[in-house]
Amino acid sequence: MTLPTPTSPLRIGTRGSPLALAQAYETRTRLMAAFDLPEEAFEVVVIKTTGDAVLDRPLKEIGGKGLFTREIEEDLLSGKIDIAVHSMKDMPVEQPLGLLLDTYLPREDVRDAFVSFEASGIAELPDGAVVGTSSLRRRSQLLNRRPDLNVVEFRGNVQTRLKKLGAGVASCTFLAMAGLNRLDLENVPSTAIDTDDMLPAVAQGAIGIERRGDDARVAEMLEAIHDIPTGQRLACERAYLARLDGSCETPIAGLAELDGGTVRFRAEILRPDGTEALSDAESSTIEDAAEMGRAVADRLTERAPENFFDWRS
Repeated sequence: MTLPTPTSPLRIGTRGSPLALAQAYETRTRLMAAFDLPEEAFEVVVIKTTGDAVLDRPLKEIGGKGLFTREIEEDLLSGKIDIAVHSMKDMPVEQPLGLLLDTYLPREDVRDAFVSFEASGIAELPDGAVVGTSSLRRRSQLLNRRPDLNVVEFRGNVQTRLKKLGAGVASCTFLAMAGLNRLDLENVPSTAIDTDDMLPAVAQGAIGIERRGDDARVAEMLEAIHDIPTGQRLACERAYLARLDGSCETPIAGLAELDGGTVRFRAEILRPDGTEALSDAESSTIEDAAEMGRAVADRLTERAPENFFDWRS
């Protein structure tokens, strides 16, 4: 295998937010350690995506999750970059022809964080409080629990949302604990929410690395940093998501956890307005985890009334 060098670096494609860059740097650090390479053997390439450029509309109105990946994947297919680093909760379940997503770094904290300068938890929010979030899942879960809340659109990177919060646009917002940890934002007034109270998005806390399917050198390099337990958990979660045809327009939550050779999976789907939530849970062997995810999705689909995910229902 020919390793990258300072004169022929491995090009790592990423979005330009501080969190996306932190994830790209973590990938670089792990590859440096695995192959005893200098930092100069890698080049981090920032790619602006439509999702980053259009911040004045909800994602469901402008195309969903693919808006954070399309331009990066185009550059990967064209050879402008060698690998792409993604937050897995932003990734569609299908990759473009010619690309593979089969490398995951060790998963971070999967929980959501309640962030507020005014309250320490959801229960402390006064009636009618303004809550800012761009996540349809979080919106639906909140309204299911507290239908009195006024949920407003809150898009932008972590720093942008914290700035809006500080300006009083909302009483609270929600971020992923994984993002706060990766950015070392210990001073942010946040409280981790137990997964029994707010089940996270599928693949939340996981970093995925995408590559060209015919690039044997990159495949061999990435194999050295792939975290097998994370891959086992995501095999279940993403099979479930794929079966539900999940997108940013559908409030879906799911979490797989390992216990020895067993995978425990919990799942939830909600009406967009929060008026109804359906949940399910099952355990299986690691080998059967993906099939279990599909089976849970099928059961939830059978229980859900027609037009369950429809905003007009």
